[in-house]
Amino acid sequence: MNLRRAWIIARKDIDTFRTRRSILYSVVLLPVIVSVGLPLLIHYSTTTNGGSGIPAAEIPVLLDAFAFFFVIIASIIPTAIASYAIVGEKVQKSLEPLLATPTSDSEILLGKSLAAFLPSIGATWAGGVIFMLLMDWFTVGNLGYNYYPSWAMAAGLLVAVPLASVLSIELSVIVSSRVNDVRTAQQLGSLMVLPFAGIYVGGELNLIALDLDTLLEISVVIALFDVAMFFLARATFRREEILTKWK
Repeated sequence: MNLRRAWIIARKDIDTFRTRRSILYSVVLLPVIVSVGLPLLIHYSTTTNGGSGIPAAEIPVLLDAFAFFFVIIASIIPTAIASYAIVGEKVQKSLEPLLATPTSDSEILLGKSLAAFLPSIGATWAGGVIFMLLMDWFTVGNLGYNYYPSWAMAAGLLVAVPLASVLSIELSVIVSSRVNDVRTAQQLGSLMVLPFAGIYVGGELNLIALDLDTLLEISVVIALFDVAMFFLARATFRREEILTKWK
């Protein structure tokens, strides 16, 4: 595999994404809404009714559950980018020239995966940093100490988030290789959020403790799915079929 070719494809796609407002909005707005909205929600809940909204003992549990939102974000953002990278280019007749070059399937997939992964992970990490800063400003007054950084948040951002992003990209590649419409590809790819949303709900209902150990266990499961989906995505992406039969 020629990594230089893959990086050229990734840079070209990233430059293209910068001109598409719908993709920029999906990359920027969701992390901002979560990273700013959740701290404001907790702050408002604890300052109304004389400050009797959320008991201090429940705040750490709530923060761990809210932190899992960034794993959900990492499973959502790549769908818009990865779907457009394949289906969007097919619709605009710009994918066939790339497939007709000597570039291998692995190089094309790696390049397009990097183009979806890097903006997604960068936006998610930036949102996580903003979230931690705002929550520390809040917790130092209500708990008497800064809650972040924590090992659970580190495991979420540095382990679970990248793995979830990769899994979302692989699913989008599989879906995009079989459909002809960007919106359909995005809608089907967004199904990846369902299991992560279920885990979050379980955390909110105290059915799952979203602590360090649980996040690491979840990360192992995601990693196993990443490996399986990689081989499936590699087998699904067939340039000859896309060039000759994908209409």
